[in-house]
Amino acid sequence: MDQQSIQYLKANPKLATFVRYNPVWYRYLSREPERIKEMEKEAKIFYGKTLPQQISTLNDRIQMISMLTEVAKAMKD
Repeated sequence: MDQQSIQYLKANPKLATFVRYNPVWYRYLSREPERIKEMEKEAKIFYGKTLPQQISTLNDRIQMISMLTEVAKAMKD
């Protein structure tokens, strides 16, 4: 891997962790360092940082709160 990629990963610990969990990216970045932007997109998916994933998480939390309020109302009656 070239020095620029190594420095970039050292500056972004989350991306370095992603590469450790997905070692195929070591090979990709060694051969084609310009694929770093593609790796960032994959890391966003891995960490659940894409907009659809965040909306899904928010929706799940709202459903949980709704269910808890229904249970609280049922226990109150």
